[in-house]
Amino acid sequence: MWLKFWVEDGQEGTKLGPFLRSKEVSAALLKQVKYGQWGILVNGVSQHTNYIVKKGDEISLWLTEEFGELKPQPMALQIVKETEHFVLLDKPAGLVVHPTLNHWENTLGNGWMGVLASRGQQGVFRPVNRLDKDTSGLVLVAKNSYSAALLPKYVEKVYLAVAMGEMPLGDGQVDLPIARCDGSVIKREVSPLGQPSTTQYTVLAVGNGYSLLRLRLVTGRTHQIRVHMAALGHPLAGDWLYGENTAAPIQRQALHCFGMKIPSFLNQKEEWFFTPPPEDMQYLYHQIALVDRK
Repeated sequence: MWLKFWVEDGQEGTKLGPFLRSKEVSAALLKQVKYGQWGILVNGVSQHTNYIVKKGDEISLWLTEEFGELKPQPMALQIVKETEHFVLLDKPAGLVVHPTLNHWENTLGNGWMGVLASRGQQGVFRPVNRLDKDTSGLVLVAKNSYSAALLPKYVEKVYLAVAMGEMPLGDGQVDLPIARCDGSVIKREVSPLGQPSTTQYTVLAVGNGYSLLRLRLVTGRTHQIRVHMAALGHPLAGDWLYGENTAAPIQRQALHCFGMKIPSFLNQKEEWFFTPPPEDMQYLYHQIALVDRK
């Protein structure tokens, strides 16, 4: 596909290389395009990176088509938003995002490749964010090398969760380092030897021994929300890995990525997207008589 930029007021007079870097074209991508079939085109003519850009110049970069090795599999995926640069999917609980040693097939990646195959297309599965198998919600997938490098820097995610115990209403923050537990490839723990980790949260409502929370990750560690809430003494309902007493009418951790802000770039303006929690979490809200705080 062609990636296009236009030189606007105040941008003229700089060299082509720095101009493209200001558009967050990485050095690796610039090198790939520079030595590719078409080179860097300015108004349809190949130019070197020392070319001085002028107002109104159309700059075109050809992004080489890539082909992944994931097996395409038919799967009914819910597409929340799709552009030429990304697709936003609503992942159900129980579905692994990307093939692993224990899950080579029947993953979100296989499903997305199946969608492309049904369109007569090929591609690479590039998830910008990953959710645990039993966490539901939004997963952003970049559709080319440019968006794959840019989107992770600016995407914002918001989660909903139900935790055990009744917490004080209002805002809070957890700043506790997280490390892998000794002897486990899955479980994490709070440890002074871990990576710095920060979770911001708001307790929206409480009732019948549960708390409804909205959470935002400042850092993105594996199992971060689950570990931090357990460290506060309020493990997520249904989270058997991090809580000893999490019996609740839900068969997984009560965690859902319900909101995501996609940054503005190229012809995509900044926009929030949301997906409601699935039935098992909505059922939990009703069972414990939670009412959103006004």
